[in-house]
Amino acid sequence: MKIFLASSNKHKQKEMQELLPDFEVLIPSDVGIEFDPEETGKSFYENSMIKAKALYDLVKEPVIADDSGICVDALGGAPGIYSSRYAGPDFMQGRPDGKKISQDEQNRFLIQQTNDSKNPDRSCRYVCAMVLYYAKDRFIISQETFEGQLIDDISKQAGSGGFGYDPIVFLPEYGKTVAEISAEEKNKISHRGKAVAHIVQFLGKLQKK
Repeated sequence: MKIFLASSNKHKQKEMQELLPDFEVLIPSDVGIEFDPEETGKSFYENSMIKAKALYDLVKEPVIADDSGICVDALGGAPGIYSSRYAGPDFMQGRPDGKKISQDEQNRFLIQQTNDSKNPDRSCRYVCAMVLYYAKDRFIISQETFEGQLIDDISKQAGSGGFGYDPIVFLPEYGKTVAEISAEEKNKISHRGKAVAHIVQFLGKLQKK
């Protein structure tokens, strides 16, 4: 059974395929669709719903959409929904010129801003709001988190697995960053892995129809 992922991110596609081995996970570009909906929501859930409905209207097949990001306690939950376009404290929604900055720059900005807050709390969490949109106006929602600690210096980043902020989020119970644990371990405990787990049982029923 095919299921579409409302994303152009091949890292997310790979991760989702690992989480859903019984399904063929496609992204819009796999079928020649340009997909870049404007994410105008005020929450992870609202943005995931915008993406899910927009892609369902194009493909008329079951769609999974997620909106996820990192929330740092010392920054009042920032960057939150702006995680993917975060360009430092003055540019939460991206640079004025629209230029995408590298993930390394984003990681450095986040560490520096947290250090500048003078708040000793390094607690952070990934949040994933996931929507399975399987028929017109029919959907289910799952939201989960994944807790960690933001490192205090970019020199401490470690690991080559995962993507995004993973090299700078430390997991005390593992003694490693998220980027250092295996994909199998990550999928069991991550925000996205846990959100998918809530949806898998329903997908099984959908597959039998």
